[in-house]
Formats: sequence, structure tokens, C-alpha cells
Amino acid sequence: MDAVERLSIIEAVRRVMARYVRHADHQQWQELASLFTPDGTFTPYQLDGSAWVRMEGREQIVAAVGAAGGPGTVLIHHLFSDEIDVESPTSARGIWAMEDIITKPENAEVSEAFPFKAMHGFGHYHARFVKVDGSWFIAELELPRLRLDFTS
Repeated sequence: MDAVERLSIIEAVRRVMARYVRHADHQQWQELASLFTPDGTFTPYQLDGSAWVRMEGREQIVAAVGAAGGPGTVLIHHLFSDEIDVESPTSARGIWAMEDIITKPENAEVSEAFPFKAMHGFGHYHARFVKVDGSWFIAELELPRLRLDFTS
């Protein structure tokens, strides 16, 4: 693989993650889930390293991630400092430093899945990407956390 092909893959993968955070911020859950392979997984972790929840497949991703939103909820996601390794013309891995902020309106109900009114978190996305029929998808996404601040 030459340098141009490698750089093209790196840019394509960056764009997938950019769409991921844009769709999250605009609460476009179907569009966000469509960035994953049909059997893709997403696992955010708590500070102690235990899985907060493991989502498998697009439907579970829509349901679980969508529970963070709702009317009046503001979501903000930032990605920084990407490290992308191209494994083959159809496979890549990447790590992004991240920050997210979720703020629910005053009258919002607190759920078991998201027992807070506001959250400010930091961590690193670890992703595995595959190219299928000419397009790049997230096959696996994990989010270990470094810090989580909650307001109840």
C-alpha cells in the first residue's frame, strides 16, 4: 500500500468519527447507528473499568445511546489527538482523546441508564473500522473513561 492510499484511509476513518460525534450532538440516532456495521458493538466503560453497557448491533445502539438524549437535552462531543493505524486496505484501528458533556433540562426525569442531570466526561475512544462495499464502518467502539463528573 502506498502513502496516498494509507492517507486516504486515515482521512476516511477520521470522517466516520467526525460524523459519529455530529450525529450524537444532533441526536440523529439512526444516522449514528448507520456508521456501525450491522453487528457492530459499542461499549462505554465506567471509571473502575467495568462496562457501563455493551451495545451489540445497530438497534441496541440506537436504543441505548438514544436514551441519553430527549427534548431539551444538550449533547456536546469533542474529539482530539487521533492515532490511526491502517492494517490493510479494508481494516484500520484508531484512538481519539475525547470530551463529552450531557445536560438535561431541569424537568427531565432521571433514568436507571443515565442517573444524572448533567455529565462531563473525558476518555479515549478505541475503534476498529472495516471497509465494506466501498464504505468505512465502525465494527467495534470502546470508550474507557479517565474522568466523569455528574450533577444529579
